[in-house]
Amino acid sequence: MTTTPAFPRPLPSPVARAGHDVETPPARAQAPGLSATLPPGFCVPPEPPADPLDAPPDGVTRYRAIWLSDIHLGTQGCQADYLLDFLRHHESDYLYLVGDIIDGWHLRKGWHWPQAHNDVVQKMLRRARKGTQVVYVPGNHDEAARQFCGLAFGDIAVRDEAFHTTLTGKRLWITHGDLFDGVIQHARWLAYLGDSLYTLTLLLNRWFNRVRTRFGFPYWSLSQYLKHQVKNAVNFISAFEHVMAEEARRRGCDGVVCGHIHKPEIRDIDGLLYCNDGDWVESLSALVETEDGDLRIVYWTQKRAAQLVKTPATSATTATAA
Repeated sequence: MTTTPAFPRPLPSPVARAGHDVETPPARAQAPGLSATLPPGFCVPPEPPADPLDAPPDGVTRYRAIWLSDIHLGTQGCQADYLLDFLRHHESDYLYLVGDIIDGWHLRKGWHWPQAHNDVVQKMLRRARKGTQVVYVPGNHDEAARQFCGLAFGDIAVRDEAFHTTLTGKRLWITHGDLFDGVIQHARWLAYLGDSLYTLTLLLNRWFNRVRTRFGFPYWSLSQYLKHQVKNAVNFISAFEHVMAEEARRRGCDGVVCGHIHKPEIRDIDGLLYCNDGDWVESLSALVETEDGDLRIVYWTQKRAAQLVKTPATSATTATAA
């Protein structure tokens, strides 16, 4: 395995430690006094639709760092609309893209790139331009990007691996994890076969959730449920987690952040911190570091649903108290 350990570890600046708010872009200029100066018969053009890349009107949550992986842009299973909504509601000093961001395996079979996928890419580029330190660590589905490790594209640094130091002083090794998957490394034909079956499961998952939505039920991953019921899959996940933790120990780190297996997790393994940020085809999850240095898993569909329910409930409580 070839790595690039020379990548400098990002250290938090005093401003980042203080939990500063990101500088907001200037508001769009409005034409003053139009209603008073319009000639007879002149119609004011309608307001343009809201830009999906802009911050939402209900506010933004700021974290010190966000880790995202296994987005699989370019596939029908990608939940780009959910991810775009998550990015609009969250900002951070550091943003780590931990592999399988664009699915080159599927794009080689056929082109699938709706507007929402393009919006996700534009949103990440905009983050980098505004000062967020964005680091992209490619995975197996976007392994073609590994030839560009050490370079930067649109202020996004491409690295074979990266390191992050939390506010509490923990040094985390960041890698996608496919290099420690024996199937990927030694039986790639089996990995391609498994990927095709997985894509079929995701298609069933998509139709299944459309039916659930029609009947008023929240999002629930059928594909994830089936995967976690298979004993061999459970054993593979457990072995993978232990291998990653042991490799982090060998590198002198306090923990590891990875993706690849689409199972979000934060747990202690033999004194090492194992973190998996999940995915955006099943779990719709991200790993975040709060401004106090705590690490958490955010499940966006659950958090967003709670936000939507909490608002009217709070109003009702206020009205009752009054």
